[in-house]
Amino acid sequence: MKRTWTIIGVGDVPGSSRWYQALFGQPHTPPAHDYFGQILDSDGTVLLCLHQWGAHEHPSLTSPDHGTPGNGLLLFFRVDDFDLALQRARSLVTRLKEEPHINPNTQTREFSLRDPDGYYVTISALSTA
Repeated sequence: MKRTWTIIGVGDVPGSSRWYQALFGQPHTPPAHDYFGQILDSDGTVLLCLHQWGAHEHPSLTSPDHGTPGNGLLLFFRVDDFDLALQRARSLVTRLKEEPHINPNTQTREFSLRDPDGYYVTISALSTA
């Protein structure tokens, strides 16, 4: 088995952690550190890692000033509770970037929004419409 650990630079690890846990309908659990946290699925699978900008001098995570946060990155999550995820998303943002629709390539329902750091997040139904 192989897994990826997608790590994004964020301005506020605890705040972003709360935001993603709310989006995924997870109970709030604080991150292990103020500079790094993981969003975990119920089985312990890492869904996303949150890394404080500038911590530990990682070359691509030094500062959001060196590029536009989210440029070239699309966070795409497949969920088994699409309708509930949509409700949760609407409570987190004033408007979605893309309203729910059927993706012609995957034949699944999806919508998109921006997270607190400007990353483009797409939520897709696990099963086809």
